[in-house]
Amino acid sequence: MIVRSVASVVLLWMLGFLWFVVSLPGEAGPVKTDAVVVATGGAGRIKHGLAVLASGRAQALFVSGVDPDVTNEQFAEQFEVPRRQMQCCVTLGYEAKDTHGNAAEIARWIAEGDVRSVRLVTHDWHMRRTALELDRAVPDDIYILRDAVPSQPGMPTLFLEYHKLVAIWARGLFDRWLR
Repeated sequence: MIVRSVASVVLLWMLGFLWFVVSLPGEAGPVKTDAVVVATGGAGRIKHGLAVLASGRAQALFVSGVDPDVTNEQFAEQFEVPRRQMQCCVTLGYEAKDTHGNAAEIARWIAEGDVRSVRLVTHDWHMRRTALELDRAVPDDIYILRDAVPSQPGMPTLFLEYHKLVAIWARGLFDRWLR
């Protein structure tokens, strides 16, 4: 009985990991949202968010987890953001230190504005966990469009990210069980 249970858990883990690896989320396409939110942490995320803003698919951009030493001027210069666009449409968040913090910081920014829909930008391997954290942090009536930046993650990255996803999923189940 114990051997079957362990074998079942191992098989479930293997199938889950296989699903995670072969079905990474993709780009969202031309759908419009009120805002685009970027969880920092990897190359291409901010540029993708800025491209969404420039294309008119969102009216505002919030970048979560920006290094506290980076000023608006430095950000604008590094990413070639016009001053007018920076002033009207780009907000930098400096509080988040991890994915959970990104979700909390993005949720606070959403609550402060008139935002009903957001396009979440992060890497494909990071999207499921980030979206799960954000789903838990915002009210149910906020629409979250997942817009993954394609990447080529190595097996160690995928292995670690899968386990982080399983851990926060399990934490959610445990929290609901305690209620």
